[in-house]
Amino acid sequence: MAKAKKLPSGSWRCLVYSHSIPVIDKDGKPVIDPKTKKPKERRVYESITCDDPSPRGKREAERMAAEFAAQKDQIAKSIASMTFEEAAKAYINSRESVLSPRTIMDYRRILAHDLATLLPIRLNRLTREDIQIAINLESIRHSPKTVRNTHGLISAVLAQYRPELRLTTSLPQKTKPNLYIPNDDDIRKLLFAARDTELELPILLAAFGPMRRGEICALHSQDISGNRVHVCANMVITESHQWILKSTKTTAGDRYIDYPDFVAEKWRGINGRITQLNPNALSSRFARFLKRLDIPHFRFHDLRHYSASIQHALGIPDAYI
Repeated sequence: MAKAKKLPSGSWRCLVYSHSIPVIDKDGKPVIDPKTKKPKERRVYESITCDDPSPRGKREAERMAAEFAAQKDQIAKSIASMTFEEAAKAYINSRESVLSPRTIMDYRRILAHDLATLLPIRLNRLTREDIQIAINLESIRHSPKTVRNTHGLISAVLAQYRPELRLTTSLPQKTKPNLYIPNDDDIRKLLFAARDTELELPILLAAFGPMRRGEICALHSQDISGNRVHVCANMVITESHQWILKSTKTTAGDRYIDYPDFVAEKWRGINGRITQLNPNALSSRFARFLKRLDIPHFRFHDLRHYSASIQHALGIPDAYI
């Protein structure tokens, strides 16, 4: 049983062995022990403390340490018998309240349609080679970005349930997207045709802000003061195909944007949501709008790139943009 030691603060601490992780060199390769010819491992300990400085605190720290050790063995046995599919489902369920609905939906789609070779393998038998084979197969059917997202789920699950298994997977090379960034003439033509339609204000918000389509669809008049917009919500779709409002995509996404007068004039007198469109409806109507105007196709999201190019031309630092 682990013995508690007193810290300078007066608290009692027990160190309990948790697991071992491989020692990796600066190139990301396992370090081999010259004597055993096996990869070197570093032992990882769980620190358990009790703030009570009395002997009773010592006994409590040792009791908690013994309890952790017992539970660790039980959990290890349970995890060893889990398949990757069971572990992935458990991971997703445990993160449902903290990850975005879209991320949860994408993770469940991966389990439903991908990783067929990996899902039935038990965690204690899972190897880096198994993961590489699964990724190679996914690379045949999916884009590099989708494959990297799939590998992100694999690494997250293993970090939770097999932290000692360090992944060295070779992933497909990223492809540079062939984006069409609208120019000034495209924007003039767009705004002239969209005047007094439901697309006008969303286009202005994206092209001169810039705001994402989910942020535009979630924008409420109470988040606007004068020419300043507080971007603090995002509209996302759930697995049940319902559109809901949540916080912005990232913490940095919660921001304030000052718009020029000609944009601010368009939301004067609006009470409630700025647009009644949801993100999918906005994208589909925007695509039809471009086709009707005979403008080269680009995504609604690419209006943000136009905004960035304007700010760059005005000398605004890239970090701020």
